[in-house]
Amino acid sequence: METKQKQRTGQQNAALHLYFTQLAEALNSAGFDMKKTIREDVDIPWTPENIKEFLWRKVQQAYLRKKSTTELTTEEIDKVYDVVNKVIAERTGVHIPFPSIDSAIDAEREKEFNK
Repeated sequence: METKQKQRTGQQNAALHLYFTQLAEALNSAGFDMKKTIREDVDIPWTPENIKEFLWRKVQQAYLRKKSTTELTTEEIDKVYDVVNKVIAERTGVHIPFPSIDSAIDAEREKEFNK
């Protein structure tokens, strides 16, 4: 008997896109444009959109054979994140934890503390 996995939630979708934004900002700040990370022939700064298309979606398609992030289950998001995070950390030293409610609260507290 096969267990039906839960489709991603609205919060997971928001967290996924926040992750794309945070990773793009971190890679750009660390001096890793797409050329240094993926290809050598073009200087292109990272954006949330190209994080999604050139990192996330490529891993997702190769690993899970799913084209759209809308097809992902909760468990599959974790699997793709683990692969993307590992590859980026190994190649660049940049690590962005997957966004959660707890991390958002911690970030807000840190902002308030540093004012």
